[in-house]
Amino acid sequence: MNGFRRMSDGGMVDPIAHLAGLLSCAPDALLRIGSDSQNLGDRTIYTTTVVLRYHGNGAHVIYRRERARKITDRWTRLWGEVERSLDVARWLNLEGHLPIHGIDLDLNPDPAAGSHRLHSAAVGFVKAHGYEPRTKPDLLMATWAANLLCNRAG
Repeated sequence: MNGFRRMSDGGMVDPIAHLAGLLSCAPDALLRIGSDSQNLGDRTIYTTTVVLRYHGNGAHVIYRRERARKITDRWTRLWGEVERSLDVARWLNLEGHLPIHGIDLDLNPDPAAGSHRLHSAAVGFVKAHGYEPRTKPDLLMATWAANLLCNRAG
């Protein structure tokens, strides 16, 4: 998997080597994955982040951005976020042997929210792969960073 950059300066990184190096200096840090998407013109922009949350305070973020044909169906676009987060988590865990502490999903269980329709399916899908999902109203650091980076894509 390629195309990862540091949020701090946009520099390219090899995610496995980069995160392994950071974790060797901070073994109690937690890795969380999250994605967000946005439709811009005739494209859908997906941004997936890996957040290394340091014990106490602070975080380090790397991200990957993808452009796809515009996806107008909300379910399909949001499910694409779930799949991308899970793909990155599985790759980092299986190929890099990095401990993934959870996946942040930009979904809301509240029936008033548009994303509630896929909330339970996405949570079950992530759990079935052995990862702990977090959703709104929890603090979702990885999806917050993905949202920020996705909105910078324009």
